[in-house]
Amino acid sequence: MQRHLRNRTVAVSPEAAFGQVLREVRRERGITQEDLAFESGYHPTYIGQLERGRKSPSLRTIMSLAAVLGSRGSEMLLRVEAVLAEPPSRR
Repeated sequence: MQRHLRNRTVAVSPEAAFGQVLREVRRERGITQEDLAFESGYHPTYIGQLERGRKSPSLRTIMSLAAVLGSRGSEMLLRVEAVLAEPPSRR
């Protein structure tokens, strides 16, 4: 996935794509970052870093967050792949 930044095309990282999906799923479920952090056992700062694409989640983290969100880890990763496959004009 790429985005344009001052007339440059910049690839969007898998971490950023995961963060986008995590934020979307969390909001779809009506859960705050703080509630997600509490329910999953992660620090709210870490949840924010994940959503901003600053941290790379482990498989254990993905599965834990998905369970709290009432989703499957595989479904979240499919959504990440879809984000990464989007043409730059659609983002």
